[in-house]
Amino acid sequence: MYPTLFLAHGTPLLAAEDLPYTRFLRNLGRHLPRPEGIVVVSAHWESPLQLISGASRHETMHDFFGYPEEAYAVTYPGQGDILLSLQIRKELAAEGIASEIDDARGLDHGVWSLLHWMYPAADIPVVALSVHPRLAPEEPYRIGQALHALRDKGILVIGSGGTVHNPPLLQWDSSMVDRWALEFDEWLGERIGVWDLEALFDYENRAPHAKLAAPTREHLYPLFLAMGLADRKRKARLLHQEYQYGSLSLTGWMFG
Repeated sequence: MYPTLFLAHGTPLLAAEDLPYTRFLRNLGRHLPRPEGIVVVSAHWESPLQLISGASRHETMHDFFGYPEEAYAVTYPGQGDILLSLQIRKELAAEGIASEIDDARGLDHGVWSLLHWMYPAADIPVVALSVHPRLAPEEPYRIGQALHALRDKGILVIGSGGTVHNPPLLQWDSSMVDRWALEFDEWLGERIGVWDLEALFDYENRAPHAKLAAPTREHLYPLFLAMGLADRKRKARLLHQEYQYGSLSLTGWMFG
């Protein structure tokens, strides 16, 4: 049974940076068994309805502005897999979860900034899933539960977001880590490690500095969905953790 992952995608510059984290991503792709397909839940594709990418060949979306030129030079010509897209829709429908296939959507940086390092040849089919940022955490977890069968078919599911993500508070020239970011990540990691869903689903009220670390929900949505896929085993392992710009958490988790 294939594990599921939650990986931080950092800033759009991640695909052009040589960091311990990007080296971790490269090694992770080399050491995981080669998947039959990849499903990425991206915090940067927001929709009130669950959408599933259905393009046969993905365009690379540079869905940001104001970054250095190297961020716009990255391309990831991944291929899609309509049969996998249809299977996802079927699994969701079986659990009463409405969804639609979007055959025009490309891959945003929440997808390609990770796959650029993990699977640089772009020779494994990719399907992207949207997030609904106003859903309570229980709902993406339930969506993940509905998709558990993908793990039996050799599909790698990656939740792409960030545990601490508050761009206005980034300190671009800082090499230190803000204490509030560490304390939020420590609380989150402890609850993930023991699979404390009651606390995790109520993180906005229970976690220290939640309003600073996660002022909106979309970057944690992929975490809950990835955990939902592993609900039957409920095993979590922290693979990597570092920080950029004072508070931007670059974290990798494996579930299942």
